[in-house]
Amino acid sequence: MRAATLKQPSLEIHVRAGIAADLEELADLETKVFATDRMSRRSLRHFLSAPTAAVLVAEYDGRITGSAVVLFRPNSAIARLYSIAVAPHCSGYGIGPALLTAAEDAALGRDCLYLRLEVHEKNNRAIARYRKAGYREFGRHDQYYEDKGHALRFEKLLMPRIAALKRAPPYIHQSTEFTCGPACMMMTLAWADRSFRPSPACEFRLWREATTIFMSSGPGGCEPYGLAVTLKRHGLSPEVHVSRHGPYFLETAKSADKRRVMRVTQEDFRREAESLGIATHLTRDGALVPTLINALDSGGAAIVLVSGHQMMPTGSAHWVFAFGHEGRYVLVHDPAAMRDNQGRAVAAETHAVPWSVFARMTRYGPDKLSAAVLVRKGGHT
Repeated sequence: MRAATLKQPSLEIHVRAGIAADLEELADLETKVFATDRMSRRSLRHFLSAPTAAVLVAEYDGRITGSAVVLFRPNSAIARLYSIAVAPHCSGYGIGPALLTAAEDAALGRDCLYLRLEVHEKNNRAIARYRKAGYREFGRHDQYYEDKGHALRFEKLLMPRIAALKRAPPYIHQSTEFTCGPACMMMTLAWADRSFRPSPACEFRLWREATTIFMSSGPGGCEPYGLAVTLKRHGLSPEVHVSRHGPYFLETAKSADKRRVMRVTQEDFRREAESLGIATHLTRDGALVPTLINALDSGGAAIVLVSGHQMMPTGSAHWVFAFGHEGRYVLVHDPAAMRDNQGRAVAAETHAVPWSVFARMTRYGPDKLSAAVLVRKGGHT
């Protein structure tokens, strides 16, 4: 965790990791800051030593003037800002923003993608601070606090400082819940040819070309061979990397007839892939990430199956577009952006995902299916 230092006239604030010797001052700070919902000494003592927590303290002149507690869950890419407190006599000195920055750094250091928090709906000053810092409201807890007040839930996508993100290829969001595959194909085509400008109908044209027809209900999504065949038809040179042979996603269909249609469609895509000379590689468990690293290092890109929308492990099959990597991060466009009333993306869902997190996300379903369609530069004709 990097130190956060802010300067005010005759005041210097330093944020560091909390230690056991801070317990009494932290407990005293709780009493001064909160009339209700205070953390007990027992809770503070636990957080100071727990591997699933980070306690941060802000110091001025050798005294603790603020604190924050960040909580982590095993195998989760979401951290939680459990508490943040600033001594009343130091209000306005920038302690809160300094602690918030340090909390985000602590979450990034634990390979988290998001930092979430709760705030009392009447705490307008804190709400304004979080919005200014880039947090968005996504939910609420009714009667969450001791005074029966409601809590607003906020989250922020954490982005490390990576130069390659400034050179990201065009981002295109999916306009329906089932067209993540076509959106990724459009991003692949735009990556290969920066002059590519898809029409609104392009998303659905690609979906018709690549779809498996059925998923859990209604129209469905795409599987790897459908994606690869469609990219090949559009002038690219894809290759398929899967941990097992298909058919795929049959468990998402609720009827035998839907499973039959999916099986027939996928078998046809696989035969066409073979006739088009699309290479297929079976990847053993854990081998997809090294394969992706090699492909990205050589200037390639990939459409990758992950478990969950917006990079969260919710269990849904979802395609994302991986376009590069830097250090311990893979750079990814997730087409499942939030949309406004006109169906436009509110903001690009571009992520720098630690490889350790990405490796967990690229295992779908009970059999830990991994799948990717790799495309290298020079394949476009």
